[in-house]
Amino acid sequence: MSAQPKPIRPATTGMPGRSAAEIRRDIDLQRNELRHSVEALRGRVTELTDWRRQVREHRSELIVGAAVVGFAIGGLLALRRRR
Repeated sequence: MSAQPKPIRPATTGMPGRSAAEIRRDIDLQRNELRHSVEALRGRVTELTDWRRQVREHRSELIVGAAVVGFAIGGLLALRRRR
């Protein structure tokens, strides 16, 4: 009859009275969650920094922006020549 007494409070993360095995299990779970989060973040960063894909997806916006910048530079140059 060497049964371990049950803790008064249920064991949760950060609670005293947890066994070493429970702590190791929680560390492993946190490590796996962190690994998955880092992998997802790495994939998202790679996706967002792929400039060729960004150009393909936003071609019309880039064309409009280039036209606006071209007209602005042309207008400024025309005003400078008049002076």
